[in-house]
Amino acid sequence: MDVIQAIKERKSIRAFKPDPVKLDLLKTIIEQAQRAPSWANTQPWEFAVAAGKKLKAIEEAFVKRGAQAMQNTPAEVARPYEYPEPYISRIKSMQAQENRGRTSEMTKEEGEARMMDNFRHYGAPACIYLLVGKNFLLQSQGVNVWAMYDCGSAVQNIMLLAVNYGLGTIAQAMAVAYPDIIRKELGIPEDKLIALGIAIGYPDRDNPITKDFRERVPLDEIARFYGF
Repeated sequence: MDVIQAIKERKSIRAFKPDPVKLDLLKTIIEQAQRAPSWANTQPWEFAVAAGKKLKAIEEAFVKRGAQAMQNTPAEVARPYEYPEPYISRIKSMQAQENRGRTSEMTKEEGEARMMDNFRHYGAPACIYLLVGKNFLLQSQGVNVWAMYDCGSAVQNIMLLAVNYGLGTIAQAMAVAYPDIIRKELGIPEDKLIALGIAIGYPDRDNPITKDFRERVPLDEIARFYGF
């Protein structure tokens, strides 16, 4: 597939078919994604891939702990504390698209149901967990943000390659909300930070939510060109 086409077609999938993804295909995607650039070729990314009974155990433990527990569970990667403009307006625009004309606020029950879908990886048959060495990311003089830049390149490669192979993905912060559960189920050592989950599988094209494309702001709002 042409890379431009893959970029245009990639989107966050929130409804997957139960069909399993073959291990060889997942290995191919991750191996090819390693061509991402990294500072001084440090290649800070590692991956743990869960499917089948292992993934089900993680999902069930997340659901059992519930959404309320997140308030007392520190994430291993810090989330935004505030959303100033223009970022909050972009969030509201996305929410308006999701509501499809509905003006009332989401009920508590609806919010919890959505969170449970998130915890279940929207039905995806596999999840690729991004790991980063804590001693490389969290250093004595501060956070090594370059490691996360590099990992972002590898994650984007995975998502674009998934499109090429007829798969869909969604990068999920909520998939790593309870890293202790993932660590226990998959035997991930304490010196590895669990940064992100990438749900991956075959999109359920019959579900209306898979037809959504998130809007992007006009080029003139985010780019300036000089010396031309």
